[in-house]
Amino acid sequence: MQIVEKFLYKKLQQQNGKTRTYLTPEGESLPSVTTILSKTKDKSGIRQWRQKVGEQAADKIMNEASQIGTALHLYIERHVKGKGYKDISEIGVQAEKMAQKIIDEGMKDIDEIWGSEVHLYMPGKYAGTSDMIGLYKGRPAIIDFKQTNKPKKREWVQDYLMQLAAYAQAHNKLFNTEIDQGVVLMCSRDLTFQRFELNGENFNRASDAFMKKVDLYFQSIL
Repeated sequence: MQIVEKFLYKKLQQQNGKTRTYLTPEGESLPSVTTILSKTKDKSGIRQWRQKVGEQAADKIMNEASQIGTALHLYIERHVKGKGYKDISEIGVQAEKMAQKIIDEGMKDIDEIWGSEVHLYMPGKYAGTSDMIGLYKGRPAIIDFKQTNKPKKREWVQDYLMQLAAYAQAHNKLFNTEIDQGVVLMCSRDLTFQRFELNGENFNRASDAFMKKVDLYFQSIL
């Protein structure tokens, strides 16, 4: 695995208000991919879960998941850059174990890294941050790292797969590439590693599904 500066990736200004937006070089304020997915998602299941476990417990679980996710990404980013990182808190120790599992079992299939924490946007539509872009199993790909409390089935990660497709299409638009695959590398609290690959017809379906959500999002804010 080697770092190759194949493209000039520029940072976008992030704006966090009621919704997360990015300011493009052209001066457009665009909603994030995760904002679009969140605003167009059926949240009945989440509401039922919150009612079942209680609001306070639900907030605690979601806050811990967010902290572990942030720490996990930081561990992986520092690993890629050859820099050490240590967090001896309970959450930090858990995140390090999960990150190392992804590094050991998932990143061995990454041949080149073109960039990490890459800001991308589709003019007039959306923007976001891809965890990693590079060669996965010899082909250009969008690569995302995820933490989860418990192992997931593929049908439960459709939003993650749409994220991959959205970032791939944005990269293709900005850099005239033809990225048509992505992969989610995931680890759960019990250190179960999973990978969810997106390619072929599944990639096309995820791209179409996300663009429908983009249209739905903009219709809802008119």
